Amino acid sequence: MKAKIVSVLCAAALAGTMMAGCGGSKASSASSASSAASSETASAGSSAETAKAPTEETASASSSETVAAASTSTSENPDQAAADKVAALIDKIYVQERTDTTDEDCKAAKEAWDALTDAQKALVQGENADPDYFGRDTGDASADDPLNADDIGENEILVCSFGTSFNNSRAQDIGGIEKAEQAAYPDWSVRRAFTAQIIINHVEARDGEYIDNMDQALQRAVDNGVKNLIIQPTHLMHGAEYDELSEAVEGYKDKFESVKIAEPLLGEVGDDATVINEDKQKVAEDITAEAVKTAGYDSLDAAASDGTAFVFMGHGTSHEANITYDQMQTQMENLGYKNVFIGTVEGKPADTECQAVIQKVKDAGYKKVVLRPLMVVAGDHANNDMAGDDSDSWKSQFTDSGNFESVDCQIAGMGEIPDIQQIYVAHTKAAMDS
Repeated sequence: MKAKIVSVLCAAALAGTMMAGCGGSKASSASSASSAASSETASAGSSAETAKAPTEETASASSSETVAAASTSTSENPDQAAADKVAALIDKIYVQERTDTTDEDCKAAKEAWDALTDAQKALVQGENADPDYFGRDTGDASADDPLNADDIGENEILVCSFGTSFNNSRAQDIGGIEKAEQAAYPDWSVRRAFTAQIIINHVEARDGEYIDNMDQALQRAVDNGVKNLIIQPTHLMHGAEYDELSEAVEGYKDKFESVKIAEPLLGEVGDDATVINEDKQKVAEDITAEAVKTAGYDSLDAAASDGTAFVFMGHGTSHEANITYDQMQTQMENLGYKNVFIGTVEGKPADTECQAVIQKVKDAGYKKVVLRPLMVVAGDHANNDMAGDDSDSWKSQFTDSGNFESVDCQIAGMGEIPDIQQIYVAHTKAAMDS
């Protein structure tokens, strides 16, 4: 499930579609997946996104049409008909709203998939469905803790993420931040919420893991008698997702004695590309050091002498906060990181578009390139938009330009870096003290 799928996810977040309904709490139940599928993120997370997220009504209509097509084709090709039925069930849960039937719909989709033969699974194709939805291996889901238990107590830190369906990344990146928060504040209970219902449904259907959306997590806090609530977003900036989160929290503020929303990773946005802050400097230093170490160099200067440039690929956004990416480039330059470049999947701002970044690296004279995501998780964007084999991936575009001797990819989210985790911990402390 390539960039097309990621597109719908992040577009949904940017369009301001928040998860609705609480539909019954589930206990923590992370079961091993037989196999996994790609689904994000907002996105990340990237999620390349231009398409509009399907509404419940349009998804239902689309599913009905697919089912009708499946019935029509039964006499002609029973294998395709069985595959079409599964595709319709996947499309039905590929929505940004939780409904009264979400849990049973997720279960039905997985049961129908499991009943297919391998040959039939290869035929699954819908508006958003493909064999990767259930078939792609993204790691062991049982290694992830959804942090949806009750018995919270009076003080809660709710770590809010866009989410990812990539199991390893969810456990290492998002889970890494959550564990760092719990270690730093043992007198507070850490819980999780995702803002992408599409991802929540994907993980539930494929792995049997139940992750709270924002409404569910906030209602869980109310039901557990939480008095002091701190929301710690894992988002990079004060962008569309942060705005939506703030709106969701607004409706619950009178249910707690205190509710505070901490800063996202990169802090305040600033007015133009020259405005940077301590958070951006620290992030620039931390991610560059990690990339240099992973590439096997003793220092960034040593990498430059070897003709190597590092390109960090972010998501990009049409939100006014997109200036953040130019600010990160400014920060790299101010630190003297001449062989570090910032780009975005969406090409927003325009000077961060892939071809523009290729030209910058070429003009600077570097012959080797290391690509790494400027994202909290290593989900769809990192695996597909950056490191995928399709012709429009960043790896392919850099390679096909013919300008470089080598193009390597480091598929790792920022959330797994301990120093990055501590920036979130510090933001939480600032919210506590405010």
